[in-house]
Amino acid sequence: MAKTISVCIPCYNEQDNIAPLYEAIQKEFKEELPEYNYEIQFIDNHSTDRTREEILILCKNHKNVKAIFNAKNFPNESGYYGIIQTGGDCTVSIPADFQLPISKIHEFVKEWEKGYKIVCAIKESSKESGLMWRIRQFYYRQLKRFSNTDVIQNFSGCGLYDRSFLDLCRQIDDPIVSFGQIIATLGTDVTKVYYDEEKRKSGKSKESFFTLFDKAIMRFISYSDLVPRFAIFAGIIMGIISVAIAVTYFILKMVYWNMFPAGMIPAVLGIFFIGSLQLFFLGMIGEYIIKINKRLMKRPLVVEERRINFEHTENEK
Repeated sequence: MAKTISVCIPCYNEQDNIAPLYEAIQKEFKEELPEYNYEIQFIDNHSTDRTREEILILCKNHKNVKAIFNAKNFPNESGYYGIIQTGGDCTVSIPADFQLPISKIHEFVKEWEKGYKIVCAIKESSKESGLMWRIRQFYYRQLKRFSNTDVIQNFSGCGLYDRSFLDLCRQIDDPIVSFGQIIATLGTDVTKVYYDEEKRKSGKSKESFFTLFDKAIMRFISYSDLVPRFAIFAGIIMGIISVAIAVTYFILKMVYWNMFPAGMIPAVLGIFFIGSLQLFFLGMIGEYIIKINKRLMKRPLVVEERRINFEHTENEK
């Protein structure tokens, strides 16, 4: 029997990309992968435009198109949740904005047929602003420096995943998921396919500064536990420096009683520096506590509103 490839597409307000995306994927399989069966699964993160209407049209006309509609917007969990809901022999995850070329799908499948269980799509370059690209590279360098595990640089979750790996992911009962960390720590037979990130075909990016900041912090916390430990060492070092400065100040004051008017500037600078350091570490500890709290609450990854075209798959099983 022919193998089935699931294509998972998370989307949010992508009304102009849905139909062209389906046509591009259909063409890719017809020309490059005719020996495979395929299904396309959209997971819509509570779009406010006509994205759902466009998906419903495809589902009505094509039984190999499935859809999951979320009841609310779950920006950090929706993509991962969609991947583990697929049922093919492998799953290809791609964005809905055409920034990852559709032609890469058959390259993913070729690597999979060589025996790799995970094929990560790695951005080699990007047509986004040069400043944002440099900020991302700086962030990844720092993440690698402080991480306890391997860090897959310029990886956003797109790629191909074998069913055996996704079965392992389905066993992970964690409401806070870092897909990159799961791959780095539990993934085997991993390879990479590089691509040049294109500009969005239409629409604007839905990731605000706060969304990106939240993802960056959560990824940093997931990859590393060095920050709380670093706070201990920073406290010890600052304590030693403070004692050294105090002793030096006392000696100079005793030797040059009337010629050493240090004033309040050193004290003010020291208070502000130590205060900012304390606030930074308190904020990071707070992020760890937020993560612990979310895990204790055991909330679901997403809340579904409805599913479409999943019935015939269940009947076949």
